[in-house]
Amino acid sequence: MSKRDNALLIRDMIESAQKIMFYTKDMGFTDFEGDSKTVDAVIRNFEIIGEAANRLDEEYKTDNPEIEWDYLRGFRNRIVHEYFGIDLEIVWQIIEDDLPRLNQALIKKSH
Repeated sequence: MSKRDNALLIRDMIESAQKIMFYTKDMGFTDFEGDSKTVDAVIRNFEIIGEAANRLDEEYKTDNPEIEWDYLRGFRNRIVHEYFGIDLEIVWQIIEDDLPRLNQALIKKSH
């Protein structure tokens, strides 16, 4: 497995967050849960965010404590290992409440 540097991992996370926001733009929760392709795309991009967060250097994460790295990795693990038990209402809440803030924090880190 090749090692990506922190800058590329942060870029991966930004791209995935922006894809999720694009895919769910102008949707409500009912639209989201009824669209299996969008659900699959969103879940996949959350997996990428979590995996990239997991691969960041520990020193980088320690130096940037304003981002909840453990939460990102934990959410990814739950999606991957409990895919049959994903609560779409929680996913939707994260999209609405947390993802825009995460995206902005990551963009700040990329400059």
